[in-house]
Amino acid sequence: MFVGFKREEDETKMRVLTNHKIKILFLRITFCILAAALLSAIVTFWCQEKMNLGLGKAAALLPVGILIVGISVLAICYGYFKEQDKLMEDAVVKIRQFISGDREARIECDEEGELFRLFHEVNSMAAILNAKADNEGKSRKFLQNTISDVSHQLKTPLAALNIYNGILQAEAEAADLETVKEFTDLSEKELDRIETLVQNFLNVAKFDAGTMVLEKRSENILDMMTNVKKQFLFRAGQEGKEIVLSGSEAVSLYCDRSWVTEAVGNIVKNALDHTKAGDCIWVKWSMSVSAFRITIKDNGSGIHPEDLYHIFKRFYRSRYSKDTQGIGLGLPLAKSVVEAHNGTIEVASRLGEGTTFVLNFMITTKL
Repeated sequence: MFVGFKREEDETKMRVLTNHKIKILFLRITFCILAAALLSAIVTFWCQEKMNLGLGKAAALLPVGILIVGISVLAICYGYFKEQDKLMEDAVVKIRQFISGDREARIECDEEGELFRLFHEVNSMAAILNAKADNEGKSRKFLQNTISDVSHQLKTPLAALNIYNGILQAEAEAADLETVKEFTDLSEKELDRIETLVQNFLNVAKFDAGTMVLEKRSENILDMMTNVKKQFLFRAGQEGKEIVLSGSEAVSLYCDRSWVTEAVGNIVKNALDHTKAGDCIWVKWSMSVSAFRITIKDNGSGIHPEDLYHIFKRFYRSRYSKDTQGIGLGLPLAKSVVEAHNGTIEVASRLGEGTTFVLNFMITTKL
């Protein structure tokens, strides 16, 4: 063990001496010391011979020679380390350029030595990162194309089935076939459910693949929340529930309108699923100095404490839930949308008292 350590230490010393500039540094210092020693000897001899000074008086000039040697060594070392500092600064600039997105930025490392060996390893790491980024880009592109193909293949038969079912409903109603009408109505609900599930699957997959592009604009929140209310107004009326909007009419949020509407809509749908006739869902919004907040609150059945920390997991189904239709994608999708806007989503609930979801968006300046 100690022999191996000793050998490694010797190899390190040898690698240091392979640096051409360090060799020159040592040679210059050695030359400076030898020249100073020779000059001191000459001056001492001259003072003894020509000026008839004793050896003691001649030796008094020795500190002057040492001072000259010290100044010379300091000057040589200063020049060397100044050059090394410039190399390090250039390397830092190149690394920052690479971090900022310049994938072709590289550190010059054409010479020998440990420092240039380090630079070479940094360049190798940059090349590996570029290769991985290219592979990841190809994988994302493949996944994006696959998602588009699947989306197209699924939407076509679903649209056809909806058309066929509509024809059957019309024929059953015209012929007064109550049994056929009943089952076609059930079939329509299941087709709508399948279409919703497929759309949620595709949306979640797009966020996972990183292929979702947000088209952000300054959007009026009252207009967005009014659209959400209209989306569920018919259902709320049938079930005897009320959706109440509350917030300033002039407030705007820089966001992707369709996706934020989708996120809020999923939470409102979840609230409708867990409230009964006579209950209410409140959608409020407000703005502070640094954040914009959307709150969706209901006075429904609430969430069991056991489930509170799991509701944003995909496909999570509570054993206490009475909802037999959902599969657990609406809330995870809402969370993905909010986080894609650099926001956060919070939830608080009590059994029998209701649930409150809070969506926080950082206020950013449009570039």
